[in-house]
Parts: sequence; structure tokens; C-alpha cells
Amino acid sequence: MVIGVSGIQGDFREHKTMLEKMGIKTMVVRTPEELDKVDGLIIPGGESTTMIRIMKMVNLYDALKAKIETGFPVFGTCAGMILLSNEVTNFKQDSLKAINIKIERNAYGRQVESFETDIEIKGFNSKFRAIFIRAPKVVSYDENIEILATFENSPVLLKQDNILVASFHPELTNDTRVHEYFLNMVKQQ
Repeated sequence: MVIGVSGIQGDFREHKTMLEKMGIKTMVVRTPEELDKVDGLIIPGGESTTMIRIMKMVNLYDALKAKIETGFPVFGTCAGMILLSNEVTNFKQDSLKAINIKIERNAYGRQVESFETDIEIKGFNSKFRAIFIRAPKVVSYDENIEILATFENSPVLLKQDNILVASFHPELTNDTRVHEYFLNMVKQQ
């Protein structure tokens, strides 16, 4: 199994480092050809409009969209969640429309209002320390979405079929459980 981490922009190194600590073979993905060499993809936090623009420039956007439609597993954190969402309500931008959620960008505040909190995640035997940095907030979702964790009554970790998204940054912790959850999704494909 090889897990790709989108290296277009953002904190892809942190995801790659976490996976490597777990003994997982990883590859930074920047082209459609590299995408074809991985079994699943993580889209990191960063700046979502920049990511979309560059993905389109290098033809990765259409290639990824096509793979998602065939069941290819993708995990998006923060900006990655924005890219995978169906709609952004407070900013006009394109997205991959891979998960039936509507989100609001930067809903938990600006960079200086970043915070950490413990959340309960379905199936985990202890709380997870979640780090929120200019995080998106889910404002609506379809009934077929599985809510794995909430914060202040809003979903922050969600799954729909082959797509996993998080408002927070699990790659900035030493806790590998969210990444393990995604790896299990990849193994089941």
C-alpha cells in the first residue's frame, strides 16, 4: 500500500512524516501520473483557492475527480475538507464536490484564534486532541453522511463512502488514530 499526500500546497510534509512514522510507504503527489501510483490520497490543510488553481493548471483536478468517482479513497483536512466539499457558502470557489456537505471557510476564527480541544471520535477508546487553525465549519450535510466527531454540536470529522474529511489537523499531533482510520478505509477498497 502506498498513500499519496497532495504536495500542491499546504502542510503536506506533516502528513507524510506521520505516515512514515507509522511505517507506511508514502509519496508526494503533484501530477496525474503520480496519482496513478498511490492507493489513497490525503489533501492537507493550506489555502484552498490556491490548491484548486494549481491542481487545474497541472491537470490533477480532473484526474482526481475521475478517480474519486470510481471509489478512490481520499482524506481531506481543513483546506482539504474545503476542496472535497459540495459547496462553500461564504466564498465563491470551485471544489471537487466529493462529499455532500456545505461548509463555511474560516468559521472558527482567524489564525490568531486557533485552538486545541479534546473531542470524542466514534470508535476511539479515548478522546482525541484536535487542533483547529482557521478551520472550516460544516453548515449542512446530507443524511447519508456518517458523523464521526462533533465540536460544539457541529460535525468536525465526517465520512461518506470513500471520502473522509476533518475540520482539524490530526497530522499536527502525535496521535495516529485518525490516519489509521483512513488507512483502514484504503485497505477496504
